[in-house]
Amino acid sequence: MVKFRKLKLLIPVGLAFFLLNSCEGMPGADARKYPPNPKERVKKNLEEGKGFRLDNALKGVRRKGGDFMFASANELWKASLDTIDFMPLSSVNYSGGIIITDWYSDGSNINESVKISIRFLTNEVRTDALDIKVFYKKCNQVANCQIEQKTGSLVAELKKEILSKAAIYKKQNKDKNFKPYTGSGVDTTK
Repeated sequence: MVKFRKLKLLIPVGLAFFLLNSCEGMPGADARKYPPNPKERVKKNLEEGKGFRLDNALKGVRRKGGDFMFASANELWKASLDTIDFMPLSSVNYSGGIIITDWYSDGSNINESVKISIRFLTNEVRTDALDIKVFYKKCNQVANCQIEQKTGSLVAELKKEILSKAAIYKKQNKDKNFKPYTGSGVDTTK
């Protein structure tokens, strides 16, 4: 009976300890980036398109269908596809976060071809968001090919190009979503 009471008390204490420790790595807002005044925070969030506006919610009632923003909403994904659009794609999986091209040769040397793999580690536009691998295939004959992974200037150039395009797309999306907040709940920009 005494062991049961101790166990009964230990379970809630252990659960509370686990839940409190789990909060350590949770994402949160950086207080330096947001004003302390609640009205200013609301204004900033609504201007950046993060808030809820009744006029936007009612738009969905008036028209049929949905507003679907699949992979084109992710700036890194869109920039990656735009950067390697000249290459045939072998496998593309948005939910898995990977793009794999087929073997590509520019025609100058039919015995050499290249294959690129882009893996997305995060949706944020950062230098460590992409894992790019470049493979070269050199063939002496039809059945005698050597494939090797290369690191170097091509990987760096691809990453730089993708990140610069993604930054541009992110700025365009931010500008597109910006609506000045008047404080009245009615959007006066239309």
